[in-house]
Formats: sequence, C-alpha cells, structure tokens
Amino acid sequence: MAVYVDHRTEAPDSVASPSHIAWHPLHPILAVASISTASGGCVDIYLEQGEHVSDAHVERTFQVTSLSWHPSRPILAAGWESGEVVVLNKRDKEHHAVPSNHNAKITALNWSTNGTSLVSGDRHGVLVLWRMDQRGRVQGPALLKQEYGKCLSHCVFRPPPPGEDFVQLAKAAVGGDEKALDKFNWRKAGMGAPLKMGLQEGLSFFITLTDGSVHYVNEKGKTRHVLSTDSLVQKLLFLEKRDVLLVITENLQLSLHAVTLEGEAEELMKVKLSGKTGHSADIILIDHSLVVTALGETVIRFWDLDRDENYVLSPDVQFGFEGGECINCISYCGAKGLLAAGTNKGRIAMWRKASGSDQSIQALEGKKKWKLQAPTELEGNVTQIKWGSRKNLLAVNNISSVVILSEQAMLSHFHQQVAVVQVSPKLFNVTIFSTGTTHSLCVDMNVNGVFATKDAVAFWNGKQVTVFECSGDAFRSAGSFLCDSPVLSLHGENLYTVEPYRVQVRTWQGTVKQLLVFSEAEGNPCLLDVCGNFLAVGTDLAHFKIFDLSRREAKVHCNSKNFFKLFPGLGGIASVKCNANGNKVSILVSKADGNIDSKICFYDVEMDKVTLFDFKAEQGNGREKLSSGQSIDKSVVEYPELHSHIPACHFWDQSEPRLFVCEAILETGLQSPDQKKNQTESTMDVWIISFFSSEEHGLLLQDSFPLPSSYQLLLGIEVPHYYFAKKLGEAEKGQAESGSIKVSQMVARRPMRDFIGLGDCDKTTRDAMLNFSFYLTAGDMDEAFKSIKLIKSEAVWENMARMCVKTQRLDVAKICLGNMGHARGAKALREAEQEPEQEARVAVLAIQLGMLEDAERLYKACKRYDLLNKFYQASNQWQKAIETAEAHDRVHLRTTYYNYAKHLEATGEHGLALTHYEKSDTHRFEVPRMLSEDLQALENYVNKMKDKSLWKWWAQYLESQSDMESALKYYALAQDYFSLVRVHCFQGNIQKAAEIANETGNWAASYHLARQYESQDDIKQAVHFYTRAQAFNNAIRLCKDNNLDDQLMNLALLSSPEDMIEAACYYEEKGEQMDRAVMLYHKAGHFSKALELAFATQQFGALQLIAEDLDEKSDPALLARCSDFFIEHAQYEKAMELLLTAKKYHEALQLCLKQNLTITEEMAEKMTVSKDSKDLSEEAQRELLEQIADCCMRQGNYYMATKKYMQAGNKLKAMRALLKSGDTKKIVFFAGVSRQREIYIMAANYLQSLDWRKDPEIMKNIISFYTKGRALDLLASFYDACAQVEIDEYQNYEKAQGALTEAYKCLSKAKTRSTLEQESKLAHLQSKMTLIKRFIHARRVYAEDPKEAVRQCELLLAEQDFDNAIRHGDVLGFLVEHYVQVQEFHMAYRYLEEMQKRIPPMNLSYYVTPQTIEAVHRGVGIPINQTLVPEQICHSSMENKEVEEVADEVEDP
Repeated sequence: MAVYVDHRTEAPDSVASPSHIAWHPLHPILAVASISTASGGCVDIYLEQGEHVSDAHVERTFQVTSLSWHPSRPILAAGWESGEVVVLNKRDKEHHAVPSNHNAKITALNWSTNGTSLVSGDRHGVLVLWRMDQRGRVQGPALLKQEYGKCLSHCVFRPPPPGEDFVQLAKAAVGGDEKALDKFNWRKAGMGAPLKMGLQEGLSFFITLTDGSVHYVNEKGKTRHVLSTDSLVQKLLFLEKRDVLLVITENLQLSLHAVTLEGEAEELMKVKLSGKTGHSADIILIDHSLVVTALGETVIRFWDLDRDENYVLSPDVQFGFEGGECINCISYCGAKGLLAAGTNKGRIAMWRKASGSDQSIQALEGKKKWKLQAPTELEGNVTQIKWGSRKNLLAVNNISSVVILSEQAMLSHFHQQVAVVQVSPKLFNVTIFSTGTTHSLCVDMNVNGVFATKDAVAFWNGKQVTVFECSGDAFRSAGSFLCDSPVLSLHGENLYTVEPYRVQVRTWQGTVKQLLVFSEAEGNPCLLDVCGNFLAVGTDLAHFKIFDLSRREAKVHCNSKNFFKLFPGLGGIASVKCNANGNKVSILVSKADGNIDSKICFYDVEMDKVTLFDFKAEQGNGREKLSSGQSIDKSVVEYPELHSHIPACHFWDQSEPRLFVCEAILETGLQSPDQKKNQTESTMDVWIISFFSSEEHGLLLQDSFPLPSSYQLLLGIEVPHYYFAKKLGEAEKGQAESGSIKVSQMVARRPMRDFIGLGDCDKTTRDAMLNFSFYLTAGDMDEAFKSIKLIKSEAVWENMARMCVKTQRLDVAKICLGNMGHARGAKALREAEQEPEQEARVAVLAIQLGMLEDAERLYKACKRYDLLNKFYQASNQWQKAIETAEAHDRVHLRTTYYNYAKHLEATGEHGLALTHYEKSDTHRFEVPRMLSEDLQALENYVNKMKDKSLWKWWAQYLESQSDMESALKYYALAQDYFSLVRVHCFQGNIQKAAEIANETGNWAASYHLARQYESQDDIKQAVHFYTRAQAFNNAIRLCKDNNLDDQLMNLALLSSPEDMIEAACYYEEKGEQMDRAVMLYHKAGHFSKALELAFATQQFGALQLIAEDLDEKSDPALLARCSDFFIEHAQYEKAMELLLTAKKYHEALQLCLKQNLTITEEMAEKMTVSKDSKDLSEEAQRELLEQIADCCMRQGNYYMATKKYMQAGNKLKAMRALLKSGDTKKIVFFAGVSRQREIYIMAANYLQSLDWRKDPEIMKNIISFYTKGRALDLLASFYDACAQVEIDEYQNYEKAQGALTEAYKCLSKAKTRSTLEQESKLAHLQSKMTLIKRFIHARRVYAEDPKEAVRQCELLLAEQDFDNAIRHGDVLGFLVEHYVQVQEFHMAYRYLEEMQKRIPPMNLSYYVTPQTIEAVHRGVGIPINQTLVPEQICHSSMENKEVEEVADEVEDP
C-alpha cells in the first residue's frame, strides 16, 4: 500500500487563482494557467515537487483560455483570451509568439500526434494550422486557414496508421536480418509492397462547432462535414483501435460513429447517459471501452461500451468521506490502474482496478472490479485533477492553489513491541503492544523514514530528524535537528545517523557522542539496522560491519566483511540485518538493474561460514542443501511454490537468535527495495516464510503461509507473534485467521504456528515451545519431547497434537491426547488403527482436534472418499458430501441421499427431504411415514408419484379405514390382484373375484379363491383354481377325497415327485389302473418300485420306457434284472445297453459274440473303460480292449479293431487289423508313427502287394520302411524285383544294373541266420550283374566296333546261367537287327528262327519290329508266316520312375 505526499506549487503570485493545469505526457513538468484580478492571467511551469521554473513565466493582461504540451518535447503552447498564441520552450528557455491570425478567444489548441504541427481555433470559427520546428517556432506561412463562422470547441487529431518502426528495422538490418535488409532494398525481386511510411505527418483531425456539428479536415486541408448533434458537443474522442469517433453532447447524449479515411461517418450506437445536466461534466475514456463521467453528483457514472451496461461508484463513509460529498472531476492512470476523483470537500478519492489474467478477475463484473482506496485529504474545493508524466504524478487544482501528489510507499516499523504505521503523509499510528495502547502522531514534515523503540520514535526525511519520546500514555517531542542522513536507527538513548565514511552516534537532540569510522575501501555507510544490542551497518561498496551496543560506547563485534568476496558473482547489498546475538547476518542482494535478487545470503560470524537460500532453486533442492547434510522432515512444512517470488523484507527475532522471517512477493513489477510493499491484490502472491538458523542444522524452513487478505505487509517477528500492518479501511475480521488477535486499527499480530492457543504465555513455556518447534522442524522428535515434557499446560499438548497432524506422528499424538485428557480422541484414534492408509488415521486425529480443513485435505490425499463423505455428513456439509458421492463414492450415493433426507426431515424441510428420499429410493417407506400426520399431502403425493408400491400402501391404509371402494380402486392401480380378490371375496362378490383370477392368472389370488370355493364345497372350482395357483397337492388332495381319478393323474404329472408317489400309492392301493401307478413311480424317479410293479403286471412297454431312463447312477442289481428280462424276451440290443450301463463289459461282450451283435462305435466306446477308472485293473482293461478288438476283427470292423488294439497297446495286432482294412494312407501313417521294426516290415510287405511299379510314392515308402525296419535282405529282394521289372517291361538294363547294385549292397550288409544262404544269394547277384554288365557293354561298343559287340552277344548266348539274368529275346533281337543292317539275311534268319523256338510268336514283336521280320524274309525269299507278325504293341518307358534316385535315398543302416 502507498500514501500520497502532497507538494504545493510554489506560485510566484500568491493572489492568482489557477484555472487550467496540464501535465507533459512524458516529462515530470506541470503547466498551470492562473487568473489574477489585478494583472490578468499568467502561465507557469512547475517540477514534480512543486518547484517553480522561473524562466518559464509568461504574463498577460488577459486570461489564458487553453494549454497544450508538445507530445515529446518540453514545449508548451498557450492560447489567450485576446487570440494570441504563445509557445514556451522550457529547455531552451525561449518564448515564441505565433503570427497573429486570431482576434477572438482561443477555444481550440492542439499539437499533431508527432508534434510537427499546431492547430488553433477561436470563438469566431477561424481555424489555422501551423508547421512548427523542433524549438517551437513557426515555419513559413500557415498550412491551412479555414473559417467556419461558428465558435470552435474541440479538436482531436486522427493518429496516422501505424507504419514500420525504422529504428528497429535498421537495428535488425545491421544485425544481419535478411528480411529487414529486404525491406530497405526496393529493387530486390520478389518483394511485395514497398516499405510502409504511413501517414507520418498525421495532419487529419476532427473539429467541433458550438452548433453541434463535427467536421473532418484531411491531410490535403479539405474540410468535410461528418455529423451533427442536437446540442453542444461536450466531449469528442477518437478510438484509434476501432476507428470510431465518440461524441458526448451537453445533454449527455452518447453516440459512436465509424469513420473512414475519407471522413465518412456511420452511426453505430446512440444512447442517453444518466445524470444531471447543466453542470460542467468531466468525462474520460478508460481502456477504449469504459466511459466515465463526473457531473458534480455524489457518484461517478460508468458506461461500458463493450457490454452495454452501466453502474456507479461512490465514496464510502467508512473511509472518512462525508455524506453528500460531491465529485467534481476525475482522471485515470492506466499504468497504476487508479481512478482518482476530486470532491467538493477537498478529498481525493481513489479506486484501484483489479488487474490480472486469471479467470476469477476477468469474471468480475462492473463495480466489483473497482476497490476503493484510502483518501488523500487536501483543502478547498477540487475543480481539476490530472494524472501525468512517466512518473504518474497527480496534479490537483483546488481553486486557491495546485498540489502535486506523488506516491510513496507506506512507512512502517516494528521494534521492541512498538509498531508505527503511516496513515497519511503526516499522520502515524503508534501501537505499544506491551500496554495494548494506540496513539496517533502528527509530524509537521514530509517523512521518508521512521524507527521505533520502546522509549522513542524517530522520523526523518533526509533533511531533518524529529524524535518523540514515550512518556506514560502520551508522546512528546524529545528533539529535532537538521541532518541529511538518508537512514537512521535507535538503540536506547542513542541515535545513529550516517555521513560519508562515518556513522554518527547522537543524542536524541542531535549531539554527536561518537563516530564509527569506515575506510574509503569500505565505502560510505548507507544501511543501518539494530537487533538486540547489535548494530549492522552496510556500505555502498558492499561491505558490512557489526557493532556491539551493549556497553557505553559502541565496539566492533564483527570486522568489516567484503560482500563481493564472501559471495562472488552476486550484486550489491540491498538490505543487511543481524540477529539478537550478533553472530548471524542476513543480506538481501540488489541486481545490476536495481531489482532484488531471489537469493538471501547468510553469514555466520563465529564460524566465518556463508549460506545461500534461493527461491528459484528447485523445490526441495536448494532449500535442503542449506541444512549441512541434515535431512529436513518434509512433512513438517509444505514448501510453497515460490519459484517466481523474491524476498521483499527480512527480520530477525529481537530475542531469539535462531529465528528468521522474510516476506516473499512476486518478482514481476518489483523495481527497488522501497517498492516492496507495492503488492498485487491477490494475497497468494505474497508469502510469509520463517526459518531456524543454527550451526548444527544450518537453515531449516519452519513455517510458511500466504499473507492474510486483511493484512498489508509484515512488520517483524517477536516470539510468539508475527506482526503485520493492516490495509486501510479493511474491516477487522476478528478471529477469522486462526489465533489472530485484534490490537488496533492499523496493526495486527498473528501467533506463530506452534503458539496458537497459548496466548501470552510465560517465558519458560515460550522457551520450551520454541525449542520444541526447533527440534520438530529439524525432525528430532525425541528432543522435541524433552523440551515440553515438564509443561503441564493442556494448550501446549494440544498444540503438540496439532503438530502431529502435520508430521503424521500418531505415536506422539497418543501421548499428547493422554496429557490433554482427551479420552474421546484417544478412543477414536485407537479405532482408526484398522484403516490401512496413514492419512486416513491422521485425519481422524485432525477431526478430534477440530482441524477440519486438514482432515478434508488428508482424506482427499489418500483418496478415501468414503470417509470423506462421512466427514462431510458429520460436519453438516451436505452439498460437498453429495458431490463427493456422485463423483467418487457412488457405492454410498443412495446412503448419502438418505442421510441428507433424514437431516432435512429433522430440520422441517419436508419438500427437500421428500426429493432426497426419492433419490435414495427409500421414498416408498419413508415418505408415508414422514407424511403420516398430513393425510391430504400424502394422498396428493401418492397420486402424483404413480408408484405401484405407494398405491398398494395407500390401498391397505384405506382398507384398514374400511373404505373398501377406494381401496379397490388403488389395488387395481397397483395391480395387486390378490388383494382385489381378497376384498371381493370379503364383500361376497366371488364371481367378480373369479373373473379377476382367471384373467390375471395370479397364483396368490387363485389360491385364495380356491380356498373360498373349497369352503363352499364347490370342489370342481376349487380344484380348478388350486391348479391355476400351482398348488397341486391341494388339488390332488381334493381329487383323492372325491374320487376324481382322471384329474388326479393329470395333476400328479404336473406336480412334485412327492405328489406323484402319493398318487401312485393311491392307484396301487385301489388295484386298478396299475399302468398309471407304474408311470407315476417312474416319473417320480422311484425306478425300483416302478420296475417291481411293471414286472409283477408284465408291462413290457412300461419296462422299455423305464429302461431308457436308467443310467450309470441307477442300482446295478436293477440294471442286471432289466437286462435279464430283455434277454429272455430276445431284446438283445436293450439288454446290451443295460449291461453296458451296469458296467458289465464281459457279459456284454459275450452277448455280442453269442448273438452276433454288431459292435457299433458308440457301443465300443461304452465298453472302453477310462484309464482313470478304478473298476478294472490295467491288465483287465487291456484284456477287455483286446477282446473288443478281436470281436471287431471277426465282424470285419477293422478300423474299430485297430483303434481298440492301439488303446490296448498292441500295435502289431493293430497293424494287422489295419492291413486287412486295405487303407494304404492309414497304413503308411500308422507305420510312420508307430516306429516299430515289425510294423515297418509289415507295412513294406503290404505295399509290395500293391501296384508299386506305377506309383513312385509307394516305391519310396517300401524302401524307407524296409530301411527303417532294418530288413536289408527284404530290401535287397525288392531291389532285385525292381531290376527284373526294368528288364521285363522296359528293357532298361542300365537301370536294372543300378537296382542290382543296390540289392547287392543291402544283402552284403544284412544280418541273416544262414551265412551260406547269404553268400549263395550274393554270388547269384554278382553273376547276374556280370552278365548284364557284359550285355550293356556290347550294346555301348556296337557303334564303334559292331563285330566285337556281335561276338560278345554270341558268347553270352553260350553262358549257362544266361536265362537268369538276360532275356534271350533281347540278345537275339540285337543280333537280328545287326545282320539285317549288314544285309546278311541268312544269319539274321537263323537267329530269327532260334527266337521263334525260344519265344512265343505273340511276344516276338517285343524284341524285333515287324519291319525287320519282313526284311529278313524278303532277304532270304521265304514268305512270312502271319503268326510272326502280331499286332504292334506300344510300350511306354518308365523313364520317369527313377529307381536309382529312390535307391540313392537309402542310407546305410
């Protein structure tokens, strides 16, 4: 918060009355036009503190009518009553007169937006535009002169469209930015539009006439009529962002007009503003959208152009304003967000606009955005008020003089239980906490600083020092002297001021008692602070020194230390303070730009050790490193997120040397240490943080909390309280802050966290609690216990228990609750131990201690929303309970609704209770109970709800009241047919009851009606309705009693087994209709009785039906008896099924064999016992399976036989069965998976029986199986057979030779029983191979040596074993062909005759072609015998059957 210091302008003529004031837009200079009855009028310029600029005084015999500052230079244009225009150049101290073009009062005077031109207009309607140079002199003739004939009133320049920023473009171009360079290079190809210059002159403007018309003058000097109003224009504004002209007339008619560059206007809006007319109105525009008017009323009126809404603000009497105080003028400072208003009572009212981007601020509407500040009180009637210059100064005209208000941070100080807070520039509030008294001190000077002790309060302003002494209940002046020291401190009766290289120790009257000298290297002292008996001094060269003040003279306690050496790389010293023992120093650092750094530096004097605390360090990182390796219990204090914060002020406790506290504020907007109090309205932006500093543990964060909203800033700390300055006008909220104590209007104190509830405790308790807090912060619970174990105060133990909520130390909490005598809390804590979550257990403790917010936070942290829901219900926060149940605890949602409804019912809110009973789905019972006293309301509710349950309940109530007709109506609505039938029967209307029962089929209704008919001996109807009610036993009872046998049978079949047996017994006893008895026994599951009766009565059909329902669970003896019965009657299939069901597998098998029954797959599976069965041993199971398989073999069911042999584990028999089936694929597959030698051989033998010559796959399998079965002798025989096939069918001796070779290899490796036989076979093969080899050789050499080939063939014919190896026909045919080719036909005929002897004629053509035979006969001249020329038989070669390739695949075994 700030106060405004007023500086009255030092006017050279005290008689003159100010009439106009104008601030320069940039420079802190103010122009004031005054009216003097004696001399006429004058213009003066003043500096920011009201100093008069002597060279800038202009005086005339007539009055000043208008003032206008150059937009950037300190050049002022003044228009006079005579039509004269004078330009004052403050910098060059020159006055220039504008050439006379006016002879009437100047009514309009404005500079162009860039300051190159000046426009002036007079009462006669003459308007002149001048070009001005940089010194304010007119250049050349007038650019424009226009006569309108009517008085000109307002002139507003239209800003030129924004062009390029040439300075920034030039900098970017020099920096190498190609785009910026391209902007200047207009020749560069591909560029778009040229560099925009904009309308740099900006010479177009709007001008208004007293007839209400508005004209537009463009750049070329052409005038255009824009619009007309019905009265004098009182305010003309141009909204640059929208290109809209705002016009407000004398009768408060507001209109908006969109204006084009050519000056064409289109009306957008027109509205009549509220307020009284006829008074000079002060009208301003805020943020291009908010029109604010002051009309001499008690309120300020607002019109929001964006929202089309209006509202008013008025000064509050609570802030010191008077009732009926009128506001004359207003001004707004955009930089500060402050709206200032001057009143007719000499007060300046200020409203601060809420700023920020957060949604809560943006959502504020209208007047809620404005917050009234403390007023500044002046004299007289304020007629004009203006904000201006870069320094945001406020000028106030109160007719007699002009006052400049400059903002100054509110001064405050706290020391030795005395707090001083500035209320206004010269009024201070002094609070002495030791006595609880509050005083007001008025100081007759502008104050820059204040320092308070228990004995005195000192004020200074850099020129003068004033000391007030506390004397009893009042303050009296103890001394005042001139001193230019910028800082000051007090200790006892000594006063400390500074001068170059020295600190002066003075008396209160200013007498210097001692000098504390600093060297040139140390610098000039500029910072002072007293804590305990120690004085900390900081210099402008960043040195600091500590002095001991406990003796008569100040002694050096800590020699000068160079801050730059201790903390290299940091900035200078912004503030230095020491602790009560003088052994710790804390320093705030100022950066190069003057802002405060985020670091706090600590120096330990005794250990000569430095420590840094940085707000911008990572959370839990920079802070924990400070603790010299000691771990900080993070649960004690939750670190706030302060990365964007910086320290604003810092304090050490006056008596406790370990305790340090600082205030952290947002870094944005902070410029210097003096502005540390200029905080934003959001209290969360300001945090109070306290630390313990010790040699052992380093720096420990003890507590942190946001600055409460009613407090302005931190004044200091003194155990057990923090001390704060309150905001002016902020109503005290009493005990709103936990433990907050109301002391005065301006100062408040707040207990430290560990002292809440202790009040002003004695020193022993205070020290014990402080040690407890210290050790608790350090995480040493044992030492913390020791600190307070001797304390008997329940408040201390309660405080300790509260700390246990923060630390989550439930073991400690139990002891605390015991010392408090809090039996209920101890019980609740013990019961809470069953909760698995630590936070949930701690929340129970928090609830018992009344820390409801902590309990809520803990339940949320552990996500125990069920307990949170209960907590909300118990604390009467029903809305939150319902929200929690709906979002997170839906399992208890209906319970929550029910409990809330019960609560509402208890509080008498039946309407809401009814709604929540419905939501909990308990309304059917609870609402009738609740409304039982108000029957009409209950009936209305029942009718409205249209709920069957409620209708039924209401019908029952009506029935109880004997209102049967209404009851029947509601029973019908509820569809309660039983009750309808019951009531009708009661009324004797049994026919109607029967209709209802028949239509609805309701069991209860039918049963009730059946009872009625039975009581009336109407047996038929009774049986009918018992049957409809499914009460068959009752119907059976009636049938038995009344001999209704036919109905009895039907009913028994529909009823339960018990009823069936009962009916069967009835039939059995009667001895008639035994078939029915058997059927009923059968249906009831009483098979033995049914069979017994069936056997006795020889009912074969019934027996068959019974047998179908018998299963393995049936009695084996019963099954056996049934099977015998079926065998006797030649029902073998049925008997077979029953034997299998009875698990008599051998008997079933014998029956199959004996009666030649075909075993189906289903029967075979039934006869197969599972391996897990305990009925038969494994051996018996195998034997049974083999018997089944044998039976299947006899019946030709080879597949089934194979399967059963396999299940019995007899693979050989399985293979034999499979071989009999002839299924080649299965045989091959089975052989492959069986992997048994005998099976391989059997499979190969089987495959040889097939036509393997035409199927290579079979041939491969034969070879593979013989090989895998290690039957090499059989494989050799197969190869031999293959060779013979090649010879016989294809005459391919080469392949035959290969097959025989393989046969020889296999036979030589085979292990046979008879070695002689093996050798004989090998010799035979060898002989055969030799002969074939000779024949192959003969055929190969024939082409080269035919005679040799013929000779070899003739030799072969002479061999003894020739026929075993080579066919005669092949050799003889070869010779015949040869002799035919050489035309020795007689030789050919001789061999042909030999062929005819050895070979049947029909086979002759296999060896010799018919053409050859014809040629031979022709050659010898013998006619051909027809028998020698059989039909030609075509042979196809088996070249594709690569026997060799198959043979090559066989590996050696």
